[in-house]
Amino acid sequence: MKQRSIGNVQVGAIGLGGMPMSIEGRPDTDRSVRTIHAALDAGVTLIDTADAYHLDAGDVGHNESLIAQALASYGGDTSGVLVATKGGHQRPGGGAWTLDGSPAHLKEAVEGSLKRLGVDAIGLYQFHRPDPNTPYADSVGAIRDLLDQGKIRMAGISNADPAQIRQAQEILGGRLVSVQNQFSPAFRSSEPELQLCDELGIAFLPWSPLGGIGKGDKLGDSAFGKVAQAHGVSPQQVTLAWMLAKSPVVIPIPGASRPESITDSAQATELTLSADEIAELDAA
Repeated sequence: MKQRSIGNVQVGAIGLGGMPMSIEGRPDTDRSVRTIHAALDAGVTLIDTADAYHLDAGDVGHNESLIAQALASYGGDTSGVLVATKGGHQRPGGGAWTLDGSPAHLKEAVEGSLKRLGVDAIGLYQFHRPDPNTPYADSVGAIRDLLDQGKIRMAGISNADPAQIRQAQEILGGRLVSVQNQFSPAFRSSEPELQLCDELGIAFLPWSPLGGIGKGDKLGDSAFGKVAQAHGVSPQQVTLAWMLAKSPVVIPIPGASRPESITDSAQATELTLSADEIAELDAA
């Protein structure tokens, strides 16, 4: 698989989003582990997760634990795998999502993530979502402290606007390596953030790049489906290839809960779209 950079780390140009394997409708553990193994077999070396990817208060960090289990049971070399987790979002009652961007919570959350992932330092830790009850500078300042303490190796932010990206870059002393925002054919309002990341050389990680859980099949009825037919590939591959063509800093992280899904998505790195096709998809 073609490679891209997050900070000074090389990863596959397509990552794996772990959320569908841990929230409502989650598959059994065996299928989830096989999905992660299939991703590794396909050359995926970035796996995205969060402590909030779980069902209820007694299940916190399910996805982190699942990823740790899958990496431990994989027969190949996993030393080059970058696990990116997040903190600051919660599901205390299982259904409702809440926010806690306080420094105390983020520092406590990192300790839990370290234990579940079974590592001494988290490869990439991202502030999950701004908390209106906590000054953004305080939340990012906590991430900076964790970076300085060696609890995390790289720092990122998620669900951020351009002003927050610039603020985080300043607070982190130029060490912001990633921005993870929603971006898909149906949700393009993060174009300004993508363009800013391109300008600053920061990795842009689109979440739900195929439209969200169960939405990928709808791509076949759009311009993406038409281009896919011309190439003899899936609309999902075309969508990811279109994103990759936008900037060398883009690394989509499609969610998957079946081995077949991530195997297909990973093949997008080998698909080259023409300038006319990219223009058609941009206008779709």
